[in-house]
Amino acid sequence: MMSNACLLTYSKKTLLCASLATTVVCSGCASTADSSDPLEPFNRAMYSFNEGLDEVAIKPVATGYRQVLPAPVQSGVRNFFSNLDDVTVLVNDVLQLKLAQGVSDFMRLIFNTAFGVLGFADVASEMGLRKHNEDFGQTLGRWGIGSGAYVVLPFFGPSSLRDGLGFAMDTHYIDPVPALDDVPARNWTVVTRAVSKRADLLDATRTVEAAALDDYEFTRDFYLERRESLVNDGKPHQADL
Repeated sequence: MMSNACLLTYSKKTLLCASLATTVVCSGCASTADSSDPLEPFNRAMYSFNEGLDEVAIKPVATGYRQVLPAPVQSGVRNFFSNLDDVTVLVNDVLQLKLAQGVSDFMRLIFNTAFGVLGFADVASEMGLRKHNEDFGQTLGRWGIGSGAYVVLPFFGPSSLRDGLGFAMDTHYIDPVPALDDVPARNWTVVTRAVSKRADLLDATRTVEAAALDDYEFTRDFYLERRESLVNDGKPHQADL
């Protein structure tokens, strides 16, 4: 069993420091390279580290989680954390001036919290209130900040200069989980969320392993394309028109 000291690795201070360290490293490289991946040797090493950690620790836990817990329980846990994520989505709706979407996400948060037992039941989706995906990295992109160099963060995986900073901001200032005063409760909440997300990606991981000749390149290209799509709300980038 992991000690509280180990679990604190996932606390908001660690998240912030990791992302800010990424910013410092990338800022010295991004300006001298045209490629989106000027840190490829470092990134490949970090990717291998994360893959090794996943193989020996995270994936087995996620597999056990999926096998042991009934599907309705897994769905409830997934819905609970999705409801918490809607806090981050709502704040970034406002920062991006997506006011109509913000009203929808506010109603979604209220209905799921009040009538969905703190979000364990997703009643809002059944009412037609669609789930959105917004974060501070997208907010920066919405206001014209480029993604910068691609970087693989230790433990947290694919990111970029912009998204690393956005991740730190969301975690430190918006996400309600790191703000919990009860340290054991906060740590176990963070770990449970991570395991739930990893369990949901088990099938996708098998697909990537079967289809990709180079897992690193596939993951990088998919991440960058998806982030660009999210920033532009699925619309083609102006430069591609």
